[in-house]
Amino acid sequence: MDNMSVNGSEIDSETNELLDFLFKDTKVKRNAAEKDKNKIIGLLKNSEDNKRTTPIVDLFRKLLDLRNNKGISPNDFGINRKKLITLAIKHQDIDEHYVTIGGRVGKALNIVKQANERVRDYLADKKKAAPSGIELWDQIQQNAARIKEIMGISDEEWNSYSGQLRYAIEDVDTLSKVIALPKKAIEDVTRVTKNYRMRLTPYYASLIIPGKPDDPVLQQSVPTGEMVDNVGVEIPPVAADHSPARLIDQFYPQVAAMKVTNICAMYCTHCLRIAHIGKMDKIYSKEAYEDALNYIRSNPNIRDVLITGGDAFVLPNKYVKWILNELDSIEHVKMKRLGTRIPITTPQRIDPELLDILAESNDKKPLRVVVQINTAQEITPVSKKAFKMISKRVSAILNQAVLLKGINDTKYKMWKLCETMQEAYVRPYYLFNCSFRNPQFSHLRVPVEVGRDIVESMYGNISGDAIPRYIAAAGGKIPLHRSNVARKENGSIILRKPWSGAEVSYPDADPKVYNENRFSFRKFKE
Repeated sequence: MDNMSVNGSEIDSETNELLDFLFKDTKVKRNAAEKDKNKIIGLLKNSEDNKRTTPIVDLFRKLLDLRNNKGISPNDFGINRKKLITLAIKHQDIDEHYVTIGGRVGKALNIVKQANERVRDYLADKKKAAPSGIELWDQIQQNAARIKEIMGISDEEWNSYSGQLRYAIEDVDTLSKVIALPKKAIEDVTRVTKNYRMRLTPYYASLIIPGKPDDPVLQQSVPTGEMVDNVGVEIPPVAADHSPARLIDQFYPQVAAMKVTNICAMYCTHCLRIAHIGKMDKIYSKEAYEDALNYIRSNPNIRDVLITGGDAFVLPNKYVKWILNELDSIEHVKMKRLGTRIPITTPQRIDPELLDILAESNDKKPLRVVVQINTAQEITPVSKKAFKMISKRVSAILNQAVLLKGINDTKYKMWKLCETMQEAYVRPYYLFNCSFRNPQFSHLRVPVEVGRDIVESMYGNISGDAIPRYIAAAGGKIPLHRSNVARKENGSIILRKPWSGAEVSYPDADPKVYNENRFSFRKFKE
């Protein structure tokens, strides 16, 4: 028998490496404590008698622990190498994927331990650092009861879309009654609302946690004096130079956006389309919609249409149904999207009729709903229920978050946001760097490098499909991810792991093989 096999069955190099370590310098006899002897004897017997892998893993883990911490080897318990090789082979034979004991105990469990260390602080701190609206629900319900009493809103009105809009907070006097703000803050809001619109629904206002000046919902919904103080040279309204037809924005050959209204249930303090909001709410004429639809009809390259605004879900159901039907009747339009923040700001809007309209259109051609959630606090049991209902009627719900100073610009806040979204049936899709177009929002902007670090910290630590693409809106969506390709050598690429900085060699495709045209079924072509 050699060090690698028993009765012809071989062990792998990782198991052999583990055994070498366990039996290293075994000439010196060490006395093991009685409790350790009893433990090892019990684990050994269980390993020999059992037909499961767990007892064998437990034995090797305990032996490794004693070797590391006390210098005790298996020999000190009367266990020789041959016996452990026999158990190692047994483990490999039992395991469905032939995982070896060296791979599992010597490598895998340690990798898992190191991975757990990376997220230990996050798991301990995430509820405090970035509580979701679900975790804050008791407080939010108290807030709602207080707002109902102050504004005289009945339960029926609160739970209806029309009631939420009817009692929308649009002036400083109402705001000061609903949200306790310092006098200077009220003066600040008064200054800015002379020039810019403010609106938040009572429901969205209930998400604001009292006594928190840095509350992320407060900062997104109530404008502050910086919007006036920051005003400078403003770049022309977004897409002014990319609007080939009425209501249409087009940055890409196969994608067009149709801006169907300027209305939102809540006006965000970082709105990219601030110039489109205007002073009055508008649902446009049918002629305007027809002009936009005719442009789409006349351009066969357009396969994907985004219906946006404003907020697409602000449109009455009959308008949503009509526009979707018209798009579904255009042969070259293969995909539709609806841009909305309603499920977050006013989830009461999601009624059975709208859900049926979405399902009907999605049955014809894929329909996606694109939302904007910027903090886990915006996801409550009510909004989660709305997303769950929508998710059953459309092909996907995608989120486009905006990276905002003090709102979501830390690792843990963004991790928590993305994981909470996933649990609410929403897929993180884009993370926008806050627009440079509008100087009014410069106080909310975050350096590109900070955003890169946040996004790259997600790799290896949260689910892959919970990681958004980090982009800038600058004449189109420009990716901002840092390249993780360090250098090229000997036909291989050196890749850097964002979460640890470790480098790994990755063989690149052979250019000669790649450029060979006669491959697969092509090689049979005469």
